[in-house]
Amino acid sequence: MSTGMNLFVILLIVVNIAGCFWLLVANRRVKVDPSKEKQSLGHAFDGIEELNNPLPAWWTWLFVLTIVFGVVYFVLYPGFGTATGALGWSSAGQYEAEVAEADAQWGPIFARYSAMPIEDLQDEPQALRMGSRIFANNCSPCHGSDARGGIGYPNLTDNDWLYGGQPTDIVTTITHGRNGNMPPFGAAVGGEPGIAAVAEYVLSLSGRDHDAALAAEGQPHFKAICSACHGQDGKGMTALGSPNLTDDIWLHGGRREDIQARVRGSIVNQMPAWGPILGPERVHLAAAYVFSLSADSSAPGDGS
Repeated sequence: MSTGMNLFVILLIVVNIAGCFWLLVANRRVKVDPSKEKQSLGHAFDGIEELNNPLPAWWTWLFVLTIVFGVVYFVLYPGFGTATGALGWSSAGQYEAEVAEADAQWGPIFARYSAMPIEDLQDEPQALRMGSRIFANNCSPCHGSDARGGIGYPNLTDNDWLYGGQPTDIVTTITHGRNGNMPPFGAAVGGEPGIAAVAEYVLSLSGRDHDAALAAEGQPHFKAICSACHGQDGKGMTALGSPNLTDDIWLHGGRREDIQARVRGSIVNQMPAWGPILGPERVHLAAAYVFSLSADSSAPGDGS
């Protein structure tokens, strides 16, 4: 906080407390003529009439307590400019104390589970429950509470993985995040006619209804351009995070117009790096939970 802001905050607090004190004293000096008590002041609204009565004692004492509380608070706690307060309390200090207390309680449990291979954690219900809570608090906003994802967000319950589904792959993904980028290829494939042809060829790779003649026209474009990432067979590459186009699982929609839009324009997918936020022990448990979601799955789902 700058010196000017510090002085401004101090002045604001002093003026407010002094103003409250002045208001209390000024009202105490006003004496009501007993003969005029309960007389109307001529103000009425909605059936309520203002009478000439002194303030009740409870209101006066409540005002006094408010002023005293304000003064005592700014003596004990931070808030009076940059003053730290007599108790030395701070929200950051309280947070650190609570974290230290939690680490003392849960640290040995995290340490024990982090030393175990993720495959072995599949037989540890408590570890998976801890991982599921980490997932719910951090990962579910994008992947969904059921981890089935949505358009643009991978389904984590099937066996289709952009960057690999082994425990080490999942740990790497959570720790460092991922950046997926498909550039626009509309001009490279010859404009709208080429876009339509490539889309038909992509549809043919997964055995979907397609125009065979257009697919034949799109194949050379795919082989020359798209195969650099998706492979000559269209099965993708986990090293690049390029999706498999032969399994009929679509991260950004599998309609003809969706595929054309992907060829025509660029799209960027980014998963943040959670390692600095969660730490290695929680990443390990989250990865164990994610791995458990697809470990027993035999049929792929939508969108991973």
